[in-house]
Amino acid sequence: MTWREKDRWQRLFSTGAALSILLFSTGCERRQSALHPASVNAERIADLFWWMVGGGLIIWAVVMAIAFFATRAHPEAHGVRSARWLILGGGVAFPVVVLTGLLIYGLMLMPQLSSTADIDLEIDVAGEQWWWRVTYQTAAGEPVELANEIRLPVGQRALFRLTSPDVIHSFWIPPLGGKVDMIPGRTNTLVLEPTQTGTFRGACAEYCGSSHALMKFEVMVMEPDAFADWLNRQAQPAQPPQSESARQGQTAFLANGCGACHTVRGTEANGTLGPDLTHVGSRLSLGAGILPVDPEAFTRWIGHTGAIKPDVKMPSFGMLPEDQLPAMAQYLSELQ
Repeated sequence: MTWREKDRWQRLFSTGAALSILLFSTGCERRQSALHPASVNAERIADLFWWMVGGGLIIWAVVMAIAFFATRAHPEAHGVRSARWLILGGGVAFPVVVLTGLLIYGLMLMPQLSSTADIDLEIDVAGEQWWWRVTYQTAAGEPVELANEIRLPVGQRALFRLTSPDVIHSFWIPPLGGKVDMIPGRTNTLVLEPTQTGTFRGACAEYCGSSHALMKFEVMVMEPDAFADWLNRQAQPAQPPQSESARQGQTAFLANGCGACHTVRGTEANGTLGPDLTHVGSRLSLGAGILPVDPEAFTRWIGHTGAIKPDVKMPSFGMLPEDQLPAMAQYLSELQ
């Protein structure tokens, strides 16, 4: 293969790679895309990203222009002085100036992104293998705990205190803000101020074990009044089961020891090892974002937990009598 043919193939490969990146980036799901910001912090991060892309393209264009000038436009031998100016000016000084400007711009954003002034809401989130323990600190002083779901009021600043009791996780809601590590023995903070209502997808961005990819969560941004009403309902104890099947399910739930790991406020179940299930039937997903919330999904989850989420700490209860699983699933789905 001649030099010209090799150069042609290299240019075709570079063009194809650039088009592929553009194609895949435009196909990103909006509710899990950092390029579709829905909060003040995410907008600043997206701005920084595009400035960095622009700076990188400018540097690339200048370097390519120098290379073209040296090899194609004037392929003859260059003097020492002109060659020095090309290399030091275009290849060293110019990239240093552009990259320094981008660094300064990024550093200027950091105090704005981490400021904890004028906080309207405080939320504690613990990343566990492989789910999210979410605790709202309320004005009444009584915390409200739920799991694998976060709801936020639009236009209000929320302070997240992030930690982990087991291994390192990373808390990330791409459309709302940057990722923050959750480190055992340490509490990190994150401030988010949503600017749009809607439902977004969060995930763990740090490999944390065999079911790392099955550790997702939903984030719903609501109008302030709707959020306040939702949080007030979450603070209430569970309502008694309404149907006969649900009553049988509650009996099976307590008789089979589920209350040793799970809490259902208003009942004898007061375990703290697993997620709080007081209002699990009203959540947006089951099993940390991997199943819908309906009786059939509850039946699958209770009976085949390990098959759905490998190495999960919750044991499977497929050995229960055939009539107990659907009844328990009905009970949990009615915990609205």
